[in-house]
Amino acid sequence: MKKLAVFFPGIGYTVDKPLLHYSRKLVADAGYEVKLLPYSGFPQKVKGDRDKMLESYRIALAQSEEMLSDIDFSDYNSVLFVGKSIGTIAAAEIAAKNLTPVQSHFILYTPLEDTFKFPIGDAIVFTGSADPWVKNGAISDQCAERGIPCYVIQNGNHSLETGNVQDDIEHLRKIMKKTEKYIRQIGQ
Repeated sequence: MKKLAVFFPGIGYTVDKPLLHYSRKLVADAGYEVKLLPYSGFPQKVKGDRDKMLESYRIALAQSEEMLSDIDFSDYNSVLFVGKSIGTIAAAEIAAKNLTPVQSHFILYTPLEDTFKFPIGDAIVFTGSADPWVKNGAISDQCAERGIPCYVIQNGNHSLETGNVQDDIEHLRKIMKKTEKYIRQIGQ
């Protein structure tokens, strides 16, 4: 079975940061071909500025589409989109344009509310209860409406960190265990 995992980072949360770094290792171990989308060129001070957020989204989407232009998604039996923050919106739109919900799978780390403007098929979501980029409870509500498993890190910020290093390491371990279980489930 031919499998592809595409990684959509956030504005400042690159593919080398813990959530994407470790999930990348997990998908590679599960036999996925890995495609990283190292987009860049975002405006400064985006948080709280809707116009800059839209500009950032357009940048991420345009660069993602360009970097994926040589990929024929129909060549793959399974396509997994792994997104972080603004990357979750770009992933959802690209999937909506290129795949049916049955063909695509999503691992969404700290998605933004606009992610759910697109049809999301099979997915798993991780969000923080103290994420300043989304309204409290908005992500878990969107997931509940769609039947998507959503794991909320209590006091977790937009990086799913709480400020307590030992707690953050334990949360990361649990997140990666759930991520690995999901990857195994979709790979069958």
